[in-house]
Amino acid sequence: MATLKEMASKEELFTGGHRACAGCAFPIAAKLALKAANNPVVVACATGCMEVATTIYPYTAWKSSFIHSAFENAAATISGVEAAWQALTRKGKLDQKFDLIAFGGDGGTYDIGFQALSGAMERGHNILYICYDNGAYMNTGVQRSSATPFGTHTTTSPAGRVQQGKRQLRKDLTQIIAAHGVPYVAQTTTGHWSDYVKKVEKALAVDGPAFINVLAPCRLGWGYPPEDTVKIAQEAVQCCFWPAYEVENGVWRITVKVREKTPVADWLKKQARFRHLFRPGNEGLLEEIQAEVDRKWAELLKRTEESAELSA
Repeated sequence: MATLKEMASKEELFTGGHRACAGCAFPIAAKLALKAANNPVVVACATGCMEVATTIYPYTAWKSSFIHSAFENAAATISGVEAAWQALTRKGKLDQKFDLIAFGGDGGTYDIGFQALSGAMERGHNILYICYDNGAYMNTGVQRSSATPFGTHTTTSPAGRVQQGKRQLRKDLTQIIAAHGVPYVAQTTTGHWSDYVKKVEKALAVDGPAFINVLAPCRLGWGYPPEDTVKIAQEAVQCCFWPAYEVENGVWRITVKVREKTPVADWLKKQARFRHLFRPGNEGLLEEIQAEVDRKWAELLKRTEESAELSA
């Protein structure tokens, strides 16, 4: 991994002056990913918060090559770039390595863009897809997505007399992409910069498709003070709601150790989107959420233990 000094000395390919909210996490995800690249970068970006806030005509925060894709096809767009690069290389018209990165929010990745993403992974394009997961369609008014956790209040899964937030469990996209059998899949947060950078470096180094799911808190949709963005992301790992791990050539590893697991309720109570869960009568919902976190964590521990035994 590049040292902090080496990264700081690199040119800023993602600049300040964009219009993201104060405390927004996606600029962290974009800046660090481009800092981790060692070759010219081509970015495809799905419509969403990242695209809207960084490319307001006639301005742009991107100093790399940048392609604005539709909501649903960032993975297809970057696949086309990769196919063109491979064709030009075979014909001897190009002799240059490129780092090809697609960014999409959870709406444009878990939901409307899933078909394009799954296809790109299955076809084996030499690309990196990074999902900045803020758990809802934040750009269009905080509507629920399939990444939205159970019990979350959003404008389309409101907490009230009829229901107490979203009724369904969130989709585990990281494991779904791992099931495609691609060389590298990882999950991390914008609060763990070193872990994230290492994973981007690994992802860009593999021959074939790679996917990183990075938890990117949204201070507007989640409801917390903007200065707490990094802390909120770190605590998601500490309570095991969002474990940091990787799947490298089929081997599962936890990359951020949880030495003292904290109750998920401690994390939930810091976010306005879960405020209703702490009203009298909703204790059972909190127990359900903790039980699901415990179940998924135990499942991950078992996978990593089995991988360690097989690779020993």
